[in-house]
Amino acid sequence: MGTRAVGPSPISLSVRPNGLGYLVASTAALRARRSAGRPLNAQSVRRPRDSGALIRIFAATLLLVHLSATASRAEPESTCFGTTSEGRLETGWRLPTSGPNYTAYSTIGVLAGRTSVHSRVHRVLLSAYAALAESSPRTVFMYAETGKRKGGPFPPHKTHQNGLSVDHMVPMRDAGGRSVHLPTSPFNRLGYDIDLDSRGRHGDLALDSLAMTELLYELHRASLAEGVEIWRVIFDPQLQPLLHDSPRWPYLEKHLEFSRRLSWVRHDEHFHVDFRVPCS
Repeated sequence: MGTRAVGPSPISLSVRPNGLGYLVASTAALRARRSAGRPLNAQSVRRPRDSGALIRIFAATLLLVHLSATASRAEPESTCFGTTSEGRLETGWRLPTSGPNYTAYSTIGVLAGRTSVHSRVHRVLLSAYAALAESSPRTVFMYAETGKRKGGPFPPHKTHQNGLSVDHMVPMRDAGGRSVHLPTSPFNRLGYDIDLDSRGRHGDLALDSLAMTELLYELHRASLAEGVEIWRVIFDPQLQPLLHDSPRWPYLEKHLEFSRRLSWVRHDEHFHVDFRVPCS
């Protein structure tokens, strides 16, 4: 990242003092001084000049610690207990924060431990994303809340308790026809406060029904390969007709169970998928 430390010599930072670059450079500098037996002080490395940079460094530090704690380790298979609405999970697997064609809905949600699933669901999701990267390389996807590593109650959701529930933000197209994510931030409750109109639009963004049905198709195919089932798909019944013109709709209508009435949450900006895995 443009940072280099050689022996006990002073460290020259060639990265901007913000985000992960500053974090890594600062860590390298401190280690070099410590190994040389030199005291650590406030001038050991350059510091950012604004509070925004400090916030970015803090977030980057948390993310780095979180990733290092969960990366490069052999995880045992998960065990689920109970149901999606009254259950728990042992050894949940955290989903990757991002991949070539997908991303998590929020760094805040990732750091808060809200993106873990059953190990078999984990494989299904990544297999589906990999297939989509081959078939639709210019289309991007965003998963949302899934559950905690140990499952259990997951407010404000009524389900998501045993690693078998996954929310996906609906894929969108902008005015230029490009595949884009819905905008998620703390100001719209990480995307969950977004409302689509009856045409599946949000401002100049429109529901990408083709991408959504392709994702559901690949999720079902990956589930079959993993030996698990998709129990149900919850999506606003008033928006479901927008999916009917997709080439995949006859297949999906035959193999998946879609919600037929409105749930307590509308499920328009996201759709919810429940998997069926044998649980204790």
